[in-house]
Amino acid sequence: MSRAELVDQDLARAATDLLRHDARLPDLDLSVRSDGRVLHLTGQVDSACQLASVRELLGRLAGVLAVWDWVRVGGRAPVVLDLGCGATTQSPENIGVDQRRTDAVSVLADLRGGLPFADASVDRIFTVHLLEHLMDFLPLVDECHRVLRPGGILHILSPWWQHVNAVADPTHLRLFDVQTVKGICQRAGADLRWYPLHAARDEATVFADLTPLAPSAPAPGATRMARFFD
Repeated sequence: MSRAELVDQDLARAATDLLRHDARLPDLDLSVRSDGRVLHLTGQVDSACQLASVRELLGRLAGVLAVWDWVRVGGRAPVVLDLGCGATTQSPENIGVDQRRTDAVSVLADLRGGLPFADASVDRIFTVHLLEHLMDFLPLVDECHRVLRPGGILHILSPWWQHVNAVADPTHLRLFDVQTVKGICQRAGADLRWYPLHAARDEATVFADLTPLAPSAPAPGATRMARFFD
């Protein structure tokens, strides 16, 4: 077994222990596994507040890069978009969105022209190896903000700018760092703001889980920002 597999095994065990024994999370019907130090959470909870607490506590485990969930809340399955999915979505339940037809694509759309979904109609959005292909990715980030429900989450995954993968692909137009995520959360004058649930990187990849902030909500405090950003 490789070191990476052993690390995932250990993270999954730690996360499972937390779900079973933490007094703040009583009797939750959830399962968790780790893949590349990303925690994958499935099951069901009664309320969005319960799920938010679980995500926050799991995200505090050392070594976790992101927390991805497909959890039913109050009996309702989440609506999950997989933008720029190509031939593969992150889960079979995800709605694949791309400008070219593949077996994984359910909705054809040029993501540079917006998202063909109603306001506040989606629970989770994956942008996996997508934003680095756009010269200006902020309009798409704003569109994600528009279509996410309150408490929804935007998952970002992009090559870290110092890894060869960031520059080896000639279709990559932008470079990413965790500080890029900080810039998204602190855009000067932006009407559509984000709160960082998690942000991290390994030797090759930048990860971020962001949730939309309501217009009246306070900006992330200095303590929260210091947790993830320089």
